[in-house]
Parts: sequence; C-alpha cells; structure tokens
Amino acid sequence: MNILIINSGSSSIKFQLIEMPSETLICSGLVERIGQQDAILNYKTERVSLKLTETIETHDQGLNKIVSLLLDSKNGVIKSTDDIAVVGHRVVHGGDTFSDTALITSDVKKDIEQFSALAPLHNPSNLKGILVAEAFFPLAKQVAVFDTAFHQSIPEKAKRYAIPSALYKEHKIQVYGFHGTSHQYVSKKATDYLGLKSSKIITIHLGNGCSMTAIKDGKSIDHSLGFTPSNGLIMGTRSGDIDHGVIFHLTNTLGYDINDVKKLLTNESGMLGLTGYADLRDIQSEAEKGNQDCILALEMNTYRIKKYIGAYVAAMNGLDAIVFTAGIGENSNLIRTLTCSDMDYFGIDLDQTKNDSKSDALREINSAKSKVKILVIPTNEELEIAKQAYKLIVE
Repeated sequence: MNILIINSGSSSIKFQLIEMPSETLICSGLVERIGQQDAILNYKTERVSLKLTETIETHDQGLNKIVSLLLDSKNGVIKSTDDIAVVGHRVVHGGDTFSDTALITSDVKKDIEQFSALAPLHNPSNLKGILVAEAFFPLAKQVAVFDTAFHQSIPEKAKRYAIPSALYKEHKIQVYGFHGTSHQYVSKKATDYLGLKSSKIITIHLGNGCSMTAIKDGKSIDHSLGFTPSNGLIMGTRSGDIDHGVIFHLTNTLGYDINDVKKLLTNESGMLGLTGYADLRDIQSEAEKGNQDCILALEMNTYRIKKYIGAYVAAMNGLDAIVFTAGIGENSNLIRTLTCSDMDYFGIDLDQTKNDSKSDALREINSAKSKVKILVIPTNEELEIAKQAYKLIVE
C-alpha cells in the first residue's frame, strides 16, 4: 500500500511516499522558505536527488509542484494518481474533538477549518493540503493525524489556565499542545534506546515552530505550547511567552488594531522581529560576522529553552535524558551548545566533539561524566503518520 504523507509547516512542506507495511521509503522531499523568492524544493528518490530554487508564494503552489514531480515522466515514482492508496496529513490543531487519527470527511474538514482561528499559521495550510490532495488523488483515502492528540494525557493541573472555570468547561480554553507526532516518535526512540521501563525525558522540537514536552513513562505531562501554537519558546516569527499586558498596551495606549497585534505576534516577532531574519541559518551566519542583534537573539532563544528544562525537571522530579530534534535541533550544534552550557547542576554535560559531528542517526552527544543523556534523534513525523494512517485503514 502506497501512502503519501503531507506535512505542512508554517513556511514549509515535507513529504514522503512510503510503502506500508514494509515502511519502505520510495521518495521524500521538502519545500522550504515558502512565501520567499528563494524558496527551495528538495526531491529525492533512489535514482535522483534534485534541489530547485524558485519563487513559491503559497503552500498551494508548493503542493502542486510536489505532485508534478511525483508524476514526472523522467524523475517521478508513480505512473498514475491511482497508485496512491492513502494520503496522510499532519493537522496541527484538533482541539479536544480528535484524540486519535481520523478518516477525513466533510465534517472533519469543517472541524479543521473551525480550529484555524487557533492555529492560523498551520490549520489553513493543512486544510489546503487536504483539498489539493483530494483533487489530485480522488481515489485515495485521506487521513488526518493531529498534533494535539499525543498531549491528551496532560493532567488537568497542567492544562488548565487560571481563568474562570466556565471558560474551560464551556469553551474548552486550555493547553492543547502541538508537534505531538514528533514528540511521540522521538520519545519512543529514546526510551527504546535507553532501555528504560520508567523514564523522565524532555523532548525539544526546534524548527521554525518550537516546542518542548515533559514526557514521563511515555506520556506527555506538560508542554510549552498551549491553547494555540504561539506561546512558549521563541520561534521563527512567533514571540513565544509574553506578558498579556503588552497586548493591552499595544491596543489601548499605542493604538494598534487587535488584528494587527495578532499579525505582529504571530508573523513579525520571534527571531524575525529580533534580527530581521526568520531562518536560523541566516541568523547564525550574521552572528559569526559580529551582528549584535543576532548574537543576542541566539542567547535569548536558548535561555528560554533552559528555563523550560528547569521547569520540567521540577515537574518530573528528575531527568533521564533530553532529546534535540527537528530541523534546528538536529542540525544546529551552536543551539545545542548554548542550551547545554552551564547546566552542570542538573547533571547535563555536553561533549563538544560529539556535538560538532554530523550524522543522520540517533546519537549521544553527552560527555562520559554527564548524569543526563543528551540525544540527537532525527524526527520522522512522516513515518509516524504513515504508521497511524495504515493502522486506521487496515483495522
């Protein structure tokens, strides 16, 4: 059974075509920097590896290019759209409506659209991906895997906000958590690697969107993102944690329209707001040249991560391992260095030589004396989505 996985982020689309149940990867790729003139499209099969740079303004355009490559007479991997049996979609926000993987129906699409107000950078793109896939692959079953599902285990004491109870009971305003597919995948890899029956792990997902999860005995018990994927860590264009009084000051004193504030905090803040750059590679390059804004932004970014590590160690009363994953977490040795420095009180000690080494495999980067394992585990949300989609369809 061929399952095409579409994983739309705020400025990227990852895709994989996987044969199940063998888990054989047929092709993979990534469209990144969507919305910019120098968007990059990577496409890889056993026979070919392509890297194209062109203007890709929208996720819609990116998905069209992906499908065109899959069907390409020279470099494609399918002869007909009928070769795709299932399309699995990452959907960021499922509220408390979806606690598991779901077959996509008209009602499910309505629910995804309803939650778009809570995940404006993601759910609209996720829904577009579904609509484009339905048009291109009319015979395929469409399946949604929700980022929020893994975090259903967060206890009430951690997911409730200190606001009137009616807002929780009647309007479901609470912590939902995100990047759940990634946190679930890498935490399982970590526990299998460590051979622990009971475990206390912090997973750190760092990309354009960033989040951290405290995972005790395989279950999410706390998470840095909340009602929407906006708070917590400093992200590419999102501010992360901020005093809500700033919003009132912007609107009541500085005359901002509330929609402009939403755009400011979601699309114009974070690393972009601090430096003028949203891509960490650009920021690190500028920092190396002595750009003080970029140097400070990197310090702020990793300081925030360290604060959450401290909080989650307290929440779990201990720590066996921290896991770095996703585009930045897997590839930026600088971010890992800054995060793990001066953390010896927690028993976290980095081996710089191991940290600087390049590898696509699960690896330890802690020193021999470190009491806490420091792991870099490449996430594979697409494989996790394929597994869940296959299980749903077959069972």
